[in-house]
Amino acid sequence: MPEHAFSLCALTRRAALLGGVGLLALPASGPAAATPTNSGVWPNALPVPGGVARLSLGPAAARPVAHAGEVPVLVVGDVIEWTALVGIALSAAPGQAGITVQTPEGTGQRQVGYTVMAKRYTEQRLKVAPGTVDLSPENQARYERERARQAVVMATFSEPLPLSTAMRVPVPGRRSSSFGLRRVFNGQARNPHSGMDIAAGTGTPVVSPLPGRVIDTGDYFFNGNTVWLDHGGGLLSMYCHLSSIGVQTGDALKAGERLGAVGATGRVTGPHLHWGVMLNRTMVDPALFLPA
Repeated sequence: MPEHAFSLCALTRRAALLGGVGLLALPASGPAAATPTNSGVWPNALPVPGGVARLSLGPAAARPVAHAGEVPVLVVGDVIEWTALVGIALSAAPGQAGITVQTPEGTGQRQVGYTVMAKRYTEQRLKVAPGTVDLSPENQARYERERARQAVVMATFSEPLPLSTAMRVPVPGRRSSSFGLRRVFNGQARNPHSGMDIAAGTGTPVVSPLPGRVIDTGDYFFNGNTVWLDHGGGLLSMYCHLSSIGVQTGDALKAGERLGAVGATGRVTGPHLHWGVMLNRTMVDPALFLPA
């Protein structure tokens, strides 16, 4: 992609719009995907399944409109340079991918491509009692209803767009399970772990990592007491297994404002927070949004 020359003040202004400074290194399967790109802004670029691609769209007088398929993509920056932040699904195959960008005049479209690099996540194979794997007809019906409700929540794309995408950790504690972990129960593969688990005691306050609006709360079969936040532009976050929920749908939260407390509700073995981050309807690694 073309490189542009910028003044120091332009770089500072763009960094202020996009976030802070730092780098969190993550394990990966190959040298090219070993660490996120330290661009000095958030989220860090890591174009692997479950990661984020940062795509330069160049200068334009107005914010470009971009889509991944039919799903709108978050575009941040300013007239000097716009950047598309693209969440990559954990199910994505390595290889070429791209987004569609509308021309400023609205007369056509152009394609902006990127390469999805390979990454191997940890896999656990477990033998458990059959009753703990297969859902009863009643629980399966409940899960299907909840999944339909969640699909509506996850399609949220709102304005204003986030002023920053640099997040704070929603609760202090040990990160007890890795994003992307795949468990195989009695030979049956389950969906990979799509969030970050943070071990903390029951009742520990959970706070919003960014300003956001509460778009859903509820008690779900697998996730227990859950809160969804909308940060704008298709950037959402999810908080599961809460012992209590301290907000209501429609509430506007500041960064650091309490939304609930750590618990062990839903299908879990102990108290912890399951924290998920979604970008263009895709769950991505929350670690990419955190300072080191």
